[in-house]
Amino acid sequence: MQLSVRDSKYHDVVNEVLQKHLSPEDQYEIAAILEANGWNDARAAKEFGVEDIFELAGEIWRISRQNISARAFADVPRKSIPAYLYMVIRSFFRGTIFALPMTISVLAMLTMNFSMSSYIGLTLEVATSIAIGTIMSFMAVGGFAQAIARRGFLYINLGNYNLARRVVFYLVRVGYVVCITAALFFIIFNLFFSIFPYRMLFVIIIFFFFLSAIWLSFTIFYVLGKEIVIPLLLVIGIAFVFVLFRLFGIDVIIAQLISLGIVSILGALVALRYFKKMEKKSGKALNVSAMPRTAITIYTVLPYFVYGFLYFSFLYTDRIIAWSTDTQFMPYIIWFRGAYELGLDYALFALIIPMGLIEVVISELMGNIEKNQKNFSMHEIGLMNRMSLRSYFLRMIIVAVFSLISSAAVYYSVKHVHLLSFFPVHDPLISSNTTNFVFIIGLIGFTILCIGLMNALVLFCFSHPENATRAMLWAILSDIVLGFLLSRWFDHTYAVFGFLLGAIIFTVMTSKAAFRLLEHLDYYLYSNA
Repeated sequence: MQLSVRDSKYHDVVNEVLQKHLSPEDQYEIAAILEANGWNDARAAKEFGVEDIFELAGEIWRISRQNISARAFADVPRKSIPAYLYMVIRSFFRGTIFALPMTISVLAMLTMNFSMSSYIGLTLEVATSIAIGTIMSFMAVGGFAQAIARRGFLYINLGNYNLARRVVFYLVRVGYVVCITAALFFIIFNLFFSIFPYRMLFVIIIFFFFLSAIWLSFTIFYVLGKEIVIPLLLVIGIAFVFVLFRLFGIDVIIAQLISLGIVSILGALVALRYFKKMEKKSGKALNVSAMPRTAITIYTVLPYFVYGFLYFSFLYTDRIIAWSTDTQFMPYIIWFRGAYELGLDYALFALIIPMGLIEVVISELMGNIEKNQKNFSMHEIGLMNRMSLRSYFLRMIIVAVFSLISSAAVYYSVKHVHLLSFFPVHDPLISSNTTNFVFIIGLIGFTILCIGLMNALVLFCFSHPENATRAMLWAILSDIVLGFLLSRWFDHTYAVFGFLLGAIIFTVMTSKAAFRLLEHLDYYLYSNA
């Protein structure tokens, strides 16, 4: 990079930042990189005469923008076949990991009639309590999961595992505080308005807190690249329930609560141990950097936090609408509908294969874009943009086709798997018209949603989550309006059409945003304005 005489004194620190991130999002991300590398206000003032690290970051941001066209070409080494296959397998597994908990739970229910947080013999009152606690846990932790992943990946990619551990566990502690606050607010609200009896309130709060703790620890494993631990912990939790419930005859709810407590504590301890081990292995455990300023952390993670909250809220909005539809028997404002829930649980299986494929194709796409970024000249920008857009469109078609195939396979399996001699369940998995109806509409919705999630991942890769967040907000609003009207005018099962409409709106809006980004790829790559 050729710098002017005025800027030459910044040469080393500019290269230091750009080696960590070739295209920083803005001067605040540069400030975060500097702090991760051990810079502080005193050092910045001493070496460059600036007031603080933010002023230094501003200078680096200005220089990097002015010298974009001067960056040298660089050859990107091609992956060997084994390395490429490892990347594909690893990416596929990372993509499917968030669908595995539901898969394992459903399989456990089908084969043993219970999982770590459900049981086929539960009363509707207890099932309602557990369902509410589960939904609250996803909504409370969903934003933190996105924030932890975003911030954790940043410092791990910088090689600073010590700072990554401290920032991740700081966000986890904040997550715990938010969960406790939400639980207290829920208790106080219930005391004033008497929505649920105390026996239901107790189950809701306990399941909410334990499940929130488990989701937070699962996010840490994802950040560390130890996704295999997640299904292992679930299997261990189900095994504890089996031992306590089946062998020792302990009440199933108590057995599940004990199991949830053990898994949540075990998950946190194992995650901490992995972080310590990786710190030691990296040899940078003693290179302790100051924690980034709270303002920087909030600024960088807030858009992802909001998206995570909205995403999990969207997944459960239609359930809440359906369960709150007034019928002949509605003892409480929300009443669990097992047939409706079962249809969506089965439909969720359609996400497993496509989500793995999405992770693979996006990894390939970003690798190709990085290669093009380094090897296309400024005069070939139009060609680079068109190639990237065509490549993305082709991958979108591939994901759409595989989503359709996955949905068809899930539909056939759910309809006919009980006929297989080796399958332990010999009764039809779908035994009601409600479940069948919700299952089919849910399959269509999840098939369409896969494309939207692929678009959102691209937007995240270019640090533009606001487009995905805006699309998800409109998806929730449309879900609420259509789902509420149809469920009240006709039947509670029609709430699933709200989910379908939301999936369509989210996919259309994110597709437009992704195409617009790739049409002007050079702008987002080089100026990142």
